Amino acid sequence: MNTVGIAEIKRSISTIVNRVAFGRERIILTSRGKPKAALVSIEDLQKLEALESTTSPPSRTQRKAALAMAQAVREMTLARRGGVPFSDVAEDLRRLREERDLELAGVH
Repeated sequence: MNTVGIAEIKRSISTIVNRVAFGRERIILTSRGKPKAALVSIEDLQKLEALESTTSPPSRTQRKAALAMAQAVREMTLARRGGVPFSDVAEDLRRLREERDLELAGVH
């Protein structure tokens, strides 16, 4: 995807719009070097809008079903481990970070 500064757009709007409309080019518009917007063809816009209308966030029912499934998998895994609980991942990470910090400080 090409990038074009806002100043260039002001000078060459007709040419750039034709590149997008007829050349199937997608152009990122930048301001002070940072991306601000994009120029896409009407065809691309229609595809984006169609995609947007077909994808929706999961419903409360779907979220609850996913949570129930995750809980069932956790219980099955726990049973396979002979009832040995999982370690607390957050605590494990905290301990590992603490050990790393001590090593970096030259204390450990």
